[in-house]
Amino acid sequence: MADYVPAAPQQQKDMMSAVGVRSMAELFADIPEKVRLARQLNLPAPLSEMELASELQQVAARNRNLSELVCFLGAGAYDHYVPAAVKNLTARQEFYTAYTPYQPEISQGTLQAIFEFQSMICQLTEMDVANASMYDGASALAEAALLAAQATHKKSLLVSAGLHPDSRAVLETYARFSDLRIEELAGCPASGETDPAIVQQLLHEDVAAVIVQNPNFYGVIEPLAQIGACLADSKAMFLVSCDPLSLGVLQSPGSAGADIVTGDGQSLGNGMPFGGPSLGFFAARRDLLRRMPGRIVGETTDARGRRSYVLTIQTREQHIRREKATSNICTNQALNALTATIYLALNGPQGLARVAELCVRRSHLLRNRLLELPAFQPLFDGPFFREFTVRFSGDLHDLNRYLLKEGFIGGLPLAEIVPAQTNTWLLAVTEKRTEAEIDRFVDAVRRYLEERGLKA
Repeated sequence: MADYVPAAPQQQKDMMSAVGVRSMAELFADIPEKVRLARQLNLPAPLSEMELASELQQVAARNRNLSELVCFLGAGAYDHYVPAAVKNLTARQEFYTAYTPYQPEISQGTLQAIFEFQSMICQLTEMDVANASMYDGASALAEAALLAAQATHKKSLLVSAGLHPDSRAVLETYARFSDLRIEELAGCPASGETDPAIVQQLLHEDVAAVIVQNPNFYGVIEPLAQIGACLADSKAMFLVSCDPLSLGVLQSPGSAGADIVTGDGQSLGNGMPFGGPSLGFFAARRDLLRRMPGRIVGETTDARGRRSYVLTIQTREQHIRREKATSNICTNQALNALTATIYLALNGPQGLARVAELCVRRSHLLRNRLLELPAFQPLFDGPFFREFTVRFSGDLHDLNRYLLKEGFIGGLPLAEIVPAQTNTWLLAVTEKRTEAEIDRFVDAVRRYLEERGLKA
């Protein structure tokens, strides 16, 4: 709990005097009466500092700490291990307090960190250019869809049914106010993959982009190369949203023909602090450079021939005339991007591949163990990376409550997000999950089934 010291009454009076008002009511005089609260706040009696600290500690104690639980929940935020060096370095004052390089000539450290981040994203995705300062994966994908529509002068988006529902919701919001149409690409009922044949069938002259997530929301690995081949003779762009950690073992979107690659960098050392903040990444072909949102840092030399960094491209409305801006993104995720950069540098290509391989191996181990129980059936048979979906013959919410008492965070009941997916459970297994933890998890599920009289 952070300490908070409020302003004393005399300090409040001094501040009001400095701005030329005599009371709090006068300070807020411009706020219309109809939107003001016409009663006292429903708050308990005041407490002393010591009493308040004790009260807040009791409230906080009601939460379960992730360090006390074994997490099998994913769906966009994942419990990966964050090396101690990541937290140690990002907590340094020169990084932690730096915000955004408004004066780039004296922000060389921040610019270099952003440049390294961009370079690593290009290496991971095998794309030509990458930017910085995207909010998260969902908004990065929506910005990519806008770019595709603007670049192709077309209005339709073919969107895979395997796109994360949150990304789909953000995309729909952008589309609604940009006069874009969204058409859904149905997935294969058996494999859960986006069917390249359907992509080919639904392509028409007004398609600006085909949008696919890999691995998709259900955990299934998409056939990117086949989908990319379908678009080889089309003017439609190929947009891929991906988990950067999966690129330790999966084919890069760039090598599969993607025009734009976006994603969320939470899995790259950013932890799970109440769902955020995170960062989005955005990489594209070189010819799209001047249409990209956010900012791009370039490397050059100064007057003395020394290596230096500059803000090469800035297409945000903060920096150029609004009608020429490609995005209204106007904040900075540089600390989160720095975290991802340090994480990638610490692991290196071999370390990243090792983390990804452990995710593959242990997620397949859990799926195989669960499918040994008659209460579970596979939803899809397509290949998967870290997440998978199974059908359950009982009450998933009741199962999750039971597992929580046993020290586990269970998977996501998909019906909460996708109503049609009743009795389906999305589970994620990261490199943190040991074989012993998987054994204990399956044993807990088996005990639950036996206690409920279900087939175990």
